Amino acid sequence: MNPSFSPLGDQAIVIELGNDINAHTEQLVRKVSALLESRQPEWMIEFIPAFVTVTVFYNPCVALYENVQMELAELLMHPGDDLAVEFSTVEIPVCYGGEFGPDLEFVAQHNGLTPREVIDIHTAGTYSVNMIGFAPGFPFLSGMSEQISAPRRDSPRLRIPERTVGIAGMQTGVYPIETPGGWQLIGRTPLRLFRPENEIPSLLRAGDKVIFREISEEDYHTWGGEDPDAENP
Repeated sequence: MNPSFSPLGDQAIVIELGNDINAHTEQLVRKVSALLESRQPEWMIEFIPAFVTVTVFYNPCVALYENVQMELAELLMHPGDDLAVEFSTVEIPVCYGGEFGPDLEFVAQHNGLTPREVIDIHTAGTYSVNMIGFAPGFPFLSGMSEQISAPRRDSPRLRIPERTVGIAGMQTGVYPIETPGGWQLIGRTPLRLFRPENEIPSLLRAGDKVIFREISEEDYHTWGGEDPDAENP
């Protein structure tokens, strides 16, 4: 591990762990996150993992930037042998196409596929949560097949319903709340990804794995897809 450090304002430090988004860099980001979560220096307020970086926010009344950088460098140089990187695998049910996925046909045509083939390819993958961002609980997922990649819309929608599944470039993700957005929409899940009433509001965290499972529209409504507080029966 050969990290570089740079300040972000006067209360944060960015640890850069690579230049390219790949499996090796992803694993380094996960290891650093697990290390910070297990050790939790007294000056640390929180940390935010991303594609190739981990940003650490600290209390400047407790430690100066130079001290934080030195302590982090020492921590990463000697992580210890007892560090365990443990993350969850979450299955997300999705009703594809129709009113839930108005861009499924476009994604299919763009790639010379049928909508059925797009669904089969999308549900065949195992995806990695690279980071949570853009909107509360929004997971940026890597691992999608190039066969179903699609460009962002030229004109973003002003309102995308919560729990909508989209594709942009080589990534897929889920809009946890209603928000504007420019991704191609292929389906919707009845599963809530952002639960502000919980102590940990995001269902997913960076490092988790995601599997998509196709469900019917009937299953979607049975699950309680129109009721944000409904649970899976």
